[in-house]
Amino acid sequence: MTIKLSTRSRYGARLMLRLALNYGKGPVFLRDIAREEGVSEKYLSQLVIPLRSSSLIVSLRGSKGGYTLARSPREIALGEIVEVLEGGLDLVDCVHNPSLCERSKHCVTRDLWGELEESIREKLFSTTLQDLVERYLQKKNTPTYSI
Repeated sequence: MTIKLSTRSRYGARLMLRLALNYGKGPVFLRDIAREEGVSEKYLSQLVIPLRSSSLIVSLRGSKGGYTLARSPREIALGEIVEVLEGGLDLVDCVHNPSLCERSKHCVTRDLWGELEESIREKLFSTTLQDLVERYLQKKNTPTYSI
């Protein structure tokens, strides 16, 4: 079984990490993040819409405009970002909606998927953007690093 996060979450986490790295230094242009990350600015512009709607980022207009985090990197969990960009963290539909499967009541694998989902949720919500910034800075001091 392959469980994957979509590019929305992966690129969204990288976008948010870039904003966290610049937190307190002023807004960052999306085109600069796109260039640094090797991601299309057009694609990133689609990601900022739900991130802004959920009050994770703020956009500022004008020549000194751009994007910045709405809260401190210490106050934004990776789980928030993934939930916003994925529309939730459900691995298997029947875990939260047992009526989808007549076997749900007696299905031991459904229980396992629920436990796995909870473990993932715990890790994502206990990891903040500040944690990622610290990891980034540690890796930056090694010969090869990447976000």
